[in-house]
Order: sequence, then C-alpha cells, then structure tokens
Amino acid sequence: MTYELAMLAFDEAPIGIVLTERRIIKSCNVTFAALFGYDRSELINQSFRMLYSTRKEFDAIRDIGLKPLQEKGIYSDERIMKRRDGTPFWCRFRAHTLTRDDPLQRTVLSFAKISDTVPKSQLTPRERQIVLQLSKGQTSKDIARILNLSPRTIEDVRSRLLKKFGVRNAAELLAHMTGLDV
Repeated sequence: MTYELAMLAFDEAPIGIVLTERRIIKSCNVTFAALFGYDRSELINQSFRMLYSTRKEFDAIRDIGLKPLQEKGIYSDERIMKRRDGTPFWCRFRAHTLTRDDPLQRTVLSFAKISDTVPKSQLTPRERQIVLQLSKGQTSKDIARILNLSPRTIEDVRSRLLKKFGVRNAAELLAHMTGLDV
C-alpha cells in the first residue's frame, strides 16, 4: 500500500482517530476534527483538555483508564463528549497504548459517535461515572469498589438516574442515553 492510500484511509475512516503523546494531540483524522467541530489544524499540538468541560473531568477520565492501559494495553468506554459549540454527543471511546509501561506516552484513540440523542438534562460528574460503569455491565457493588464509594451511594445515584429519565432499569437507562428504542 502506498503512503497516499494509507493517509486516505486514515483521513476518511468512518470513526475519529487521534494519536496523542502525553495527552497532547499529535495527529488526527478529518473525521475526528469534524466530530468535535474543529478544523484539524486547530487541534494539532493542543491538550486533550480542550475537549472536556472541566479539569476535574479531564483528570477523572485519565484516572479511570490508566490501570487497564497498563495491564492490557487497551481501554474502552462510552461517554458523553462536547463539540466546540457546546452540544453534547454520546460516543464510543477506545484507546490503545503503544507504551504500556508509560501508557500516556503514546496512545492511539478512536471516537465513534453513537448518537446525538443525549439526556435532556446534563449528567453530573458522579452520574457520568456511574453510567460509564453501568455501560460496562458493572453491578452497584462493583461500581462502589471502583469509585471507592459505598454501595448505598451508588444505589441512590442509580435510583435518581432512573427517576430523572423515567426508565425502570439500567438497561432502559442505557438504551435511552444511546438513542435506542427498548
């Protein structure tokens, strides 16, 4: 395959692809830039921090994925991200580190939009953490252990989420958030 064909495949991939070094964007395809509402040139050599609402959220996402990247070299989840204009979207995120001993040194990431349909009201950071773990099939006890919280706290937040979105269980909640019909 020629270099030109490889670059064409990279640029026109149906998912956003980005190469980072220590969470700095070093290369990204056109799809990634468009997904977030930027021109590619505006993203190169910028911190991934610019794609998150708060520094706390940016750090929390790093902390959640670091251990799996060290252990397995890969990590994935589903999350709500925001475009440049502030509109949220639900996406599937995948990371593959090229340096397992120092996972953030060089990482290839992909972002695939699941839906433009997101919750009518914005999730709190704690609700996002819990929805993320629910999307991985974790139980309340598992989530409590992962987040270093009590199982009762997790149950309270889950109950609040079900009421907030008018659904009966975690499966309906996740279906609602991804725009799927149940």
